[in-house]
Amino acid sequence: MITVLAALAAAGCGSGAGAAPKITTTARAGVAPTPPAKGAYFGAYAPPEDAARPKSASASPSKSPDGSKSPSEGPSESPSESPSKSPSGSPSAKPTGKDAGKPGMEPVAAFESGLGRQLDIVQSYGGWKSPFPSDLDGSVLASSRYLLLTWGGADTKEIVQGEHDELIRARARAIKATGKPIFLRWSRDMDTKSSQKRVHSAADFIAAWKHLRAVFKQERVDNVAWVWCPSARGFGSGNAGSFYPGDDEVDWICADAQPGGDYDYRDLSEALKLFVQWARGRAKPIMIAEFGVPKAYGERRAEWLRAAAKTLQDPQVKAVVYFDSDEQADDARDRRRAFAVTGDKRAISALREIATTPYFNPRNLPVTSD
Repeated sequence: MITVLAALAAAGCGSGAGAAPKITTTARAGVAPTPPAKGAYFGAYAPPEDAARPKSASASPSKSPDGSKSPSEGPSESPSESPSKSPSGSPSAKPTGKDAGKPGMEPVAAFESGLGRQLDIVQSYGGWKSPFPSDLDGSVLASSRYLLLTWGGADTKEIVQGEHDELIRARARAIKATGKPIFLRWSRDMDTKSSQKRVHSAADFIAAWKHLRAVFKQERVDNVAWVWCPSARGFGSGNAGSFYPGDDEVDWICADAQPGGDYDYRDLSEALKLFVQWARGRAKPIMIAEFGVPKAYGERRAEWLRAAAKTLQDPQVKAVVYFDSDEQADDARDRRRAFAVTGDKRAISALREIATTPYFNPRNLPVTSD
């Protein structure tokens, strides 16, 4: 079955797009995260316990185009690599949960326990002024996992004018000081209406992106892979592509792709279709940084995940990150924006099937039995 799925993906059938381009690596190999030669990294966002529950609408963070809320952002919330080695080059650890006692890692270890293997990527969210590294960041960086640091944005015009240079320089130095490969996803969903007040325009965003990269270059930070990540929906209802800073400014192209709260049922292939078609014109690896199956799908959640596996086995997709959280829900009754699989045995089993498929385990990490 896996061979058949791989053949479909190689033909571009999984996403309904044309053939994938030959990917070029722009990040510094052996220092910054680079795509696996085959398959795709598997990661997740496992929120801290106090952030995992739905919030009331009155306390909700900003919303994306499908009406979903962004995860909480804040410090309290959150050599070349061979297939048999971890990102740091050391032998991969077995997913025994031994990291559960490290700061911020208990939710991650619990998620890995159900998954049956250690994650390749752990996502962490931080606001523009949040300290770095957080406890979770430090624990991930001390392990054999990659850190996907999703860093909130600021007013783009202020950034270009240099008003935030001190903060940017401090962040650049702190990231460099870790000495570890880090995915940096700055100002995600910049194309959405909720971001317009601080982003202003596509031209302003691009200028701010280039300004950040220039400061990082001045500080000689080379252990970062820059991940440009609009909403997948923005390639249909908006003009997400206009926010692209250019091939020389981006290492990974990305999209956030929940099915959308205004659909009774929608496959991941439909949510990603227009984004993948756009991405085919660039020789860049793709990351799907937020995808999840709504609780509203009930018994069809496992079916949805298995169909998603076919879509994601696309030769240009090199990293997928599950959003295991109910934070975006307005309240406990809002099941269309709740994605945690906790307590759903069928969904957990289907997600485990994805994570333990060799395609999504390119580092050949140990897998535990059911």
